[in-house]
Amino acid sequence: MTLPESSRMLRPDHGAGLRRLARAAALALLASLALAACKEDAEKPAAHALTDDAIGHYCGMMLSEHEGPKGQILLEGSDVPIWFSSARDTVAFTLLPEEPKDIAAIYVSDMGAAETWAEPGADNWTDARTASFVIDSDAEGGMGGSEAVPFADKAKAEAFVAEHGGEVVAFEAIPPDYVLGDAAAEPEEPEHHGH
Repeated sequence: MTLPESSRMLRPDHGAGLRRLARAAALALLASLALAACKEDAEKPAAHALTDDAIGHYCGMMLSEHEGPKGQILLEGSDVPIWFSSARDTVAFTLLPEEPKDIAAIYVSDMGAAETWAEPGADNWTDARTASFVIDSDAEGGMGGSEAVPFADKAKAEAFVAEHGGEVVAFEAIPPDYVLGDAAAEPEEPEHHGH
């Protein structure tokens, strides 16, 4: 017995429907991630131009008195930057337990756009969290110590390494003991001498 053409059930292609559903879900996820990234960027305060009266948070000296990359940190709810005479000090601030943790933005001088080492620039800031840093090079920071030299462009960081030595690392890969020195080392157990 043959059913009339109009009463036959059409078999849906379940695979095509699942593919359309998966594609729609993927597009929705990408759209929500893009929206979240835009919202995060919109909420992040912009970097401030370096001025002649900027004072270093740790050294208490004018930043213009020091060569090399500088840094600034903006805290949540504040439009006043905390200035640093070196990129290394900027990173140290984020690691020290006594410093505030409500950081809205971290900017460091983009040394790939700097005029010279002595003149790192007033407006060429880059987001420290996405920058490439050169550590263990022969470059000295603003206070004369080892510097974490920041670059917005990783290729420029690699070119700096070819000329000055060191290695390129991401912000989160900078070793704490590189920026904190002995302060990052585990405290030694006091020696007990018998009486």
